Amino acid sequence: MKAFRTMLDTELKLSLRGMDMLIFALCMPVVIMAILGILYGSKPAFPGAEYTFVAQSFGAVAAIAICAGGVMGLPLVIADYRQKRILKRLQVTPTSPALILAVQIVVYALYAAVSLFLVYGTAHVFFQYRLEGSWLQFAGAYLLVMLSMFSIGMLVGGTAPDMKTAGIFASVLYFPMLIFSGATLPYEVMPPALQRIADLMPLTQGIKLLKASSLGHPVEDVWVSVIVLCGVTALCSLFALRFFKWE
Repeated sequence: MKAFRTMLDTELKLSLRGMDMLIFALCMPVVIMAILGILYGSKPAFPGAEYTFVAQSFGAVAAIAICAGGVMGLPLVIADYRQKRILKRLQVTPTSPALILAVQIVVYALYAAVSLFLVYGTAHVFFQYRLEGSWLQFAGAYLLVMLSMFSIGMLVGGTAPDMKTAGIFASVLYFPMLIFSGATLPYEVMPPALQRIADLMPLTQGIKLLKASSLGHPVEDVWVSVIVLCGVTALCSLFALRFFKWE
């Protein structure tokens, strides 16, 4: 436990010294929420929609920080440590892959939690948004989406031989999900063909779950999303730990 606290304290300080996560995990979701609110305000999310654009978009915007931290931030940090042989030095200590990955998960989970608070505050204060569903249910959905995205990042970071390779894989995963999963472009306005492609992305299923829980829809309506996210979390975590490379 002492080793975990020491590593967590160090990683938090190193992370705060950089600006990447402050920009992409904290500032960008708030800016997107503000832009959507200013442009569309209380207008329906799409023709015939029961909810406003802000209400429909809250869950999707909240997922941006999760994707930024889990799919981009986490794997790049682990790969960078491998390339700089920091992991090789840690290998001769009692540190385990699970401990290293757990520390990174907590760091980016904190970013995601702060981002959620800021996005909700922006939507609530400036656009009179209120969560229609249960906060407990939404928190459970947010946690599941977080674990699934972080497990993908663990797999990429845990197996990529260097930072360049990790960056390529992370970019291939991150940018399509950011654009086509519904995080920025609403899923409901996509052509049917594009929706079918988007459904293959884990973040799309995560955003469907977040939207359902924030709007108060029954979880039964998105049970496929729950199963997909649980499967992604289990498989990616297993492979990340099994094939973790120290050098």
